[in-house]
Amino acid sequence: MALLKAQRSSGDYLADRRFAYAQAAAADNDLDAARDLVLQTLELAETFAPAWFLLGEIYERCDDRAHAIEAYTRVLACDPSDELGAALHLGRLGVPPPAAASPRFVASLFDHYADTFDTHLTQQLNYRGPLLLRRAWERLSKERSGGSMAGRVLDLGCGTGLAGLAFRDFALSLAGVDLSPRMVEAAREKGIYDRLAVAALEDFLAAEPEAQADLIIAADVFVYIGDLAPVFRAARRALKTGGTLLFTVQAAQGSFQADIQAVSQGAPYEIGSDLRFSHAESYLREVIAATGLTLALKEDVATREDAGRPMPGYLMAVRA
Repeated sequence: MALLKAQRSSGDYLADRRFAYAQAAAADNDLDAARDLVLQTLELAETFAPAWFLLGEIYERCDDRAHAIEAYTRVLACDPSDELGAALHLGRLGVPPPAAASPRFVASLFDHYADTFDTHLTQQLNYRGPLLLRRAWERLSKERSGGSMAGRVLDLGCGTGLAGLAFRDFALSLAGVDLSPRMVEAAREKGIYDRLAVAALEDFLAAEPEAQADLIIAADVFVYIGDLAPVFRAARRALKTGGTLLFTVQAAQGSFQADIQAVSQGAPYEIGSDLRFSHAESYLREVIAATGLTLALKEDVATREDAGRPMPGYLMAVRA
């Protein structure tokens, strides 16, 4: 269900009270009362996006997919910035998925998550994306005459700096970017980056000098992007000839197979119950080739766990 609840008022005191009652009823699993109360809320505040979102959740819990889709669609009409991530829920329910999670959703989600991010990932989810990327880089570096030093390194979706910590000793210059201001501030406090920016990945890469980056890392960030072609093109422009883009993605749940469920449905990527994108290996190979990159390494990995189960994914290195 929802990862984030926007904390804002409808502008109508009575509507806000009805909505609070609806939330309480939903939390108590009194779904009939919750539905009635949220409908009363919407009679008073028809464009209140959180109420439509809660209605979508209620319909899902009642196994009413059609009405859930209708409610989430109304969320997008009320809030085109999609702070609540309704487009991801629609994609999960079988509506054609968006090209990426909305920037407003990602920024809000991780702003709320910043204070507990490191502890939650490393202690509860057994997150090891940065370590896996570092080990892959060390193996790749054995083929390079210059050793493991990477020179100019860019960390996409840097978060609080976990990947930056893993690569700091390889980098002569380390820059990070993230959509969440609070995550960037947490990374700044670690004192490991030479530069940090709050921006979308493509915007950040477009502002970088052309053909200057030796290494671009993206640990667990492409799970919030479906269509990877724009960011791959931007990375190709920023990389030196022979430079490397090193990243992880999520595969279909429960399988390391190349042709994941999304392919059988005619889509190159899908949205899972965790609201993260998973990609088909065939799609990844296609977009790598189409953007002028060359695949140098592909491994089946699990960067984290979900409910105690490893989440299957791919680690890939591509070169400009």
